[in-house]
Amino acid sequence: MRFLLACCLLWFAVAPAARAAVVDHLEPGNWWVGMRHDRVELMVHGAGIARTTPRIDRAGVAVVDVQRTDNPNYLFVTVHVAVDAAPGAVPIAFEADGRTVATRDWRLDARVPGSAQRRGFDAADAIYLVVPDRFANGDPGNDSVAGLREAARRADPDGRHGGDIAGLRRHLDYIAALGFTQLWPTPMLENDQPRHSYHGYAITDLYRVDPRMGRNEDVRALARDARARGIGLVMDVVLNHIGSGHWWMRDLPAKDWINGGGKFSPTNHRRTTIQDPHAAPADRAGFTDGWFVPAMPDLNQRNPHVARYLIQNTLWWIEYAGLSGIREDTFGYADSQFLSDWAKAVTDEYPHFSMVGEEWSPNPAVVAHWQRGKANPDGHVPHMPSMMDFPVHVALRDALLRPEGWDGGWMPLYEMLANDFLYPDPGRLVVFTENHDTSRLFAHLDGDLGLWKVAMAYLATVRGTPQFFYGSEVLLRGPRERSDGLLRADMPGGWAGDAADAFAGSGLAAAQREAQAYIRALFTWRKRTPLLHDGALTHYAPADGVYVYFRHTGTAAAPGPSVMVALNRTDAPVTVPLARFAPFVRTGMRARGALDGAEVDLGDTLVVPAKAATLLELP
Repeated sequence: MRFLLACCLLWFAVAPAARAAVVDHLEPGNWWVGMRHDRVELMVHGAGIARTTPRIDRAGVAVVDVQRTDNPNYLFVTVHVAVDAAPGAVPIAFEADGRTVATRDWRLDARVPGSAQRRGFDAADAIYLVVPDRFANGDPGNDSVAGLREAARRADPDGRHGGDIAGLRRHLDYIAALGFTQLWPTPMLENDQPRHSYHGYAITDLYRVDPRMGRNEDVRALARDARARGIGLVMDVVLNHIGSGHWWMRDLPAKDWINGGGKFSPTNHRRTTIQDPHAAPADRAGFTDGWFVPAMPDLNQRNPHVARYLIQNTLWWIEYAGLSGIREDTFGYADSQFLSDWAKAVTDEYPHFSMVGEEWSPNPAVVAHWQRGKANPDGHVPHMPSMMDFPVHVALRDALLRPEGWDGGWMPLYEMLANDFLYPDPGRLVVFTENHDTSRLFAHLDGDLGLWKVAMAYLATVRGTPQFFYGSEVLLRGPRERSDGLLRADMPGGWAGDAADAFAGSGLAAAQREAQAYIRALFTWRKRTPLLHDGALTHYAPADGVYVYFRHTGTAAAPGPSVMVALNRTDAPVTVPLARFAPFVRTGMRARGALDGAEVDLGDTLVVPAKAATLLELP
């Protein structure tokens, strides 16, 4: 009897490992031969999988490390890919007690020639930002998908409206014709959340496009089609958090995978604590470790497996989709050392690639902390090529409405631009007047088309890479106070039956047609004018409501060809004496209108119309 009891106990002890196992997830599902990142950590998930040992018998591919966590349902398997490995299937066997209890095919692919040397965006580009769900519905058949929590509800400003990748592909010619050379869609990965899933920032599968947007293959097709039209694809990456519907939340890979022990604790949003030499450590942790909302669990990038997973996921999408850039969401909220490691890994793999981070602060010292080349007192070494220029964004919107005075009018913007000395490379910043998280500029200006055009002229001519928000070319307005679902309105003509069609130019009011034509002329001119890409910038202190600056070759003392920008924010024409702007402007000089090509003979003065921008090309 004792012998039988011992045999039964032994059987129960061995059986879970000896019986067949199922691998539910293996991520990433493939890699590429010839990547600098040639040691790939695979996340393997399945009931009791940690009891097994992975084995690969394939030339050029070897298991070099296996790690386990406190969850027996996970293995972290590091695979080395030799530079001469052959592309193709890589079977992985999972063994226990001398038996193979599970198998899973992994895959190696060949890289596209020249992939590592791909060019990212820079100041020669102009970015068109879209919320895909609100841009165009190219495939009504995927508006609602069985098995996903939220169905289409176009009448609900906060619901899904049905825009998709097919809609983006259909209107690439329109985007190119406006003069834009980069397309930035907000996240298109799976957001299987019960509400507010349209915006994309609560990702529930980091390797899968949301089926209501299309398939993974459609992102590649979008990048390919865009590239054929001279447009690069910029992916919106979220490193700080996931959606509460992510499959991890049903079976966390480790107890410390999510900050706060997996329970909601709100961030304090105190972004200055990262650099503040006086900040209490608890406040600093309250910023980086807190969650935005209960629906967005905050990732702990100090866990090395979390960090490697996120780095590899970014590299995977760049290589898989053929991206030209990344916009990184909520930069600064993640662990600082991880952010440095992540950006370095990307730029090591793709030396000419571009990334821009979102640090939503009006303080240029806070934003500059994160840009590559900044020598920080706290020792942080950043590797991000670019940051979103929130300080100029805030100052511009303030300057357009502030009353005239010695410190009013244009002065907030003029003085904010003077802070460029804080940045290692201000010419790489991304400038914008609005985005998907702000009220639209036209609403901010209470429908003042003149001031709106002045702001657009600034956007197109100041240093840096301009970013434009979809639909503003036809004056989509929304509320003056931020209301996300309303400001992210549907693009007219993106849905069958729309009364107006921005793409075809039909059914638009006169002001909408004027605005659209202005944007097309402005950014087409910018695209063909190198001075606006890399020319030096010299600005003059605003006077009488007019702000004048020049983009030029040479120096301010001895300039070559230049572009003169004169912005009048007042209700009346202003006569500007030109002697102040020597040597850029000389009496008798013949200039040319930037947008209409008309010749202008310059005398002693220049009249700048009310609420207008005068843009001149000077020899």
